[in-house]
Amino acid sequence: MKPTTLYGVIVMITYFWPSTSWSNNNNNMNSPKDRRDLLNNFVTMVSSSCLIMPELAGATYFDKKTGTQLPEEGEISSSIPRDWSDVDNIFDDDPNQLFTRLDKSPDSVFYTDPRFVEHVDENSVNTMTNFISDQVLKDGDSVLDLCSSWTSHIKASKKQSLKRIVGLGMNEKELVANKLLTDWSIKDLNLNPVLPYDDSSFSVVLCQLSIDYLTQPLQIMKEVGRILQPGGRVYILFSNRLFLQKAVALWTGKDDIDHAYTVACYLRFSNGGFKDIAAQDLSTRNKKGKVIGDPLYVVSAIKS
Repeated sequence: MKPTTLYGVIVMITYFWPSTSWSNNNNNMNSPKDRRDLLNNFVTMVSSSCLIMPELAGATYFDKKTGTQLPEEGEISSSIPRDWSDVDNIFDDDPNQLFTRLDKSPDSVFYTDPRFVEHVDENSVNTMTNFISDQVLKDGDSVLDLCSSWTSHIKASKKQSLKRIVGLGMNEKELVANKLLTDWSIKDLNLNPVLPYDDSSFSVVLCQLSIDYLTQPLQIMKEVGRILQPGGRVYILFSNRLFLQKAVALWTGKDDIDHAYTVACYLRFSNGGFKDIAAQDLSTRNKKGKVIGDPLYVVSAIKS
C-alpha cells in the first residue's frame, strides 16, 4: 500500500475548520514570519481537534493534476529562520494533542507485515538516492538510517567507502532485505525514544519519509544530537505522501512550507545542540517552476 497525498485524502475527513479570519488574510501570508505566526496560531488551536483542515500558506500553488498545494520555488528554503532569537517554541502548548494520531493502536501492529514498496514515485526515489549518495555521504562516514526499511536509498557502490551503515526500524523482514546495512536493530521509538547507541558514535543520521509518524520527535532529535559526533550531520527527508492514520496531528492539514518549518523546530527546540539548520527543495520542476511528480524536501543541521 502506497501512502496517499495529504491533501488528496484530508478533504474527505469530516473535520472542518472555519476559514473566515485566516483565509481573508491569506494573500498576506508571504513572509516567513507571517507563516510562523500562522503556524503558532494553529498550534494554539490544535487542542480542540486532532485533525485540522489545511490552512494554506500564501506562497503555494494548487496543482490540479494531484489536487495538492505545492510550494513555489524558493519557499522551502526561506521558511527557515536565519535568526531564531525571536522565535517562540511552538511545542510549549499541550504536546499530547499536538502529537496524537487517528490510529492510536500500537505501531507494532501497523508494521507487522513488510512493505517492499517505495513510498514516493520513481523520480523522487532517484533524486533521494543521488542526493544522499553524492551530496551527503563522505568517505569514512558512520551512518545511522533512522526508521529504516528494506532500502536506505544509498548507491551500492557507495557502501565500500563508508565505515558502517546501521539501520533502526520496525520490521525484521524489511531490515534483513536491506543488503546495505552492516547491522540493524528493531525498536519502536514512539514507545521509547532512546537510541541504543553510544555518544558521538555516528557522523551522519538519515531519516527518510518517516518524520511525520514520530510522536516524540523532540526527544528523538535530542538523542540524534547525543549520538552524533561534533560536526556530524542530520538529514530529514520528507514528501507530501503519508499514511494519514499514523501521522501526528501537528503534521496533518499543513502545507509543505509549514512542514519544513516544523521539522526545523524539532531540531531547534530539541536541545540536541544543532546549528546551521536549513531546508532545501529537492523536487523536480518544469520550465515554469512547477513540481513534476512527488515533491521531495530535506531539512538538515550540524551538531555543534
